[in-house]
Amino acid sequence: MTRTPFDAFSKQLLEEFLSPFGTVELNREIAGESRFVDVWFSPSAPPDRSLGLLARIATTPCLIEPYRNAPGFSEIRSCLLKLFLVHSDQQRQARREDASLSEDRLPHLWILSPTASEMSLNSFGAIQSLDWLSGIYSFPAALRTSIVVIHQLPKTPDTLWLRILGRGKTQQQAVEEILALPEDDPRRFQTLNLLTAWRITMRVEDLDEDDRISFMAINQAYLQWERETVERGRQEGRQEGTQAGQRLVVENLLKARFGEVDAQLAALISTVLTFPAEEYTPLLLQLSREQLLERFRG
Repeated sequence: MTRTPFDAFSKQLLEEFLSPFGTVELNREIAGESRFVDVWFSPSAPPDRSLGLLARIATTPCLIEPYRNAPGFSEIRSCLLKLFLVHSDQQRQARREDASLSEDRLPHLWILSPTASEMSLNSFGAIQSLDWLSGIYSFPAALRTSIVVIHQLPKTPDTLWLRILGRGKTQQQAVEEILALPEDDPRRFQTLNLLTAWRITMRVEDLDEDDRISFMAINQAYLQWERETVERGRQEGRQEGTQAGQRLVVENLLKARFGEVDAQLAALISTVLTFPAEEYTPLLLQLSREQLLERFRG
């Protein structure tokens, strides 16, 4: 279940990038007492190598549990319990079908943590993986679990799509790298959309020092997304003619915010266009879906 705005951002980002290469299930309920896996990925095609470290993680079935703050002992044990329940369920299904299920076909658990203490890693027997980049620690082999300590990852393009899930200066640098990508890069556009949605849900008064650094970076991404979205709409509007163009601008803003323009949002457009552009543009960029429906309905 989505607990915080960061949960929504991290799950949506992983879903956006991994879904072309397999099945992504968010909040997958598992057998036994009601428990949910944040991201369950089953590959059906080799992931795009441009995803770097994320592509390597996604070459085999896996459970991915992103954390905004470093998980404590109980949270890590909870992740392990969910993994074992998944393994047990798959093994029971294999027995029912009279099929064999090798160890390497069982999902691997990846815990994504912004930081981790040496005591926490040692307590679970996690050691630096020689076959992986620095910042990746493997639990004993039978546990089929690794923890990615995001702030220890090398600051290279290969780690960008995991560093954006970090905190503080780590996330700040990742945002700057994403903004520096070519404007026609589809992942840049996707990530700016997701960061914008996250930025709108943030309550500045509730942020600690690391989150304030993240907020400043995310706010920079939001302002850049706002400028590019408005300019894109204006260019398309000039091509389509004044009235039709203004409608297209509004449709593009709504699509960028909410992914699609359904019947309810489409019904608002005529009302929105009765207001001056300088009045409706910031509202379309800042208000939630519910607030827009309330503001412009009728």
